[in-house]
Amino acid sequence: MDIAIIVEGKNDKSRLSRVLSPEVPIHCTFGTLNAVRIEALRKAVGDRQVYLFTDPDSSGRRIRGILHDVFPDAENIYTRRGYNGVEGTPEEYLIQQLEKAGLDSYIVYPEPIPSWPE
Repeated sequence: MDIAIIVEGKNDKSRLSRVLSPEVPIHCTFGTLNAVRIEALRKAVGDRQVYLFTDPDSSGRRIRGILHDVFPDAENIYTRRGYNGVEGTPEEYLIQQLEKAGLDSYIVYPEPIPSWPE
């Protein structure tokens, strides 16, 4: 499966890239969507399956709505309201949401912390 993820900002992209394989393109809206940016996203994504991962605030919902018009087959990934958007979501929760979306094969799982002998 060839996928692409669209997020709002570069901090969201940076946060998500820590738990995803580098082969997964993560594109940013940079908080604004105009005709030029939408066309650039459409070209960059190509025929990949799109996943939208925006913040749970009014701006994120607005951007998600616009992007759903552009990419009607896009899948949604959500974070909790209590977190400070995608960039403030703990890695464990990001991984859970990516797993829920069926993206297990693209996840880079953190190395387990070794337990020290007593």
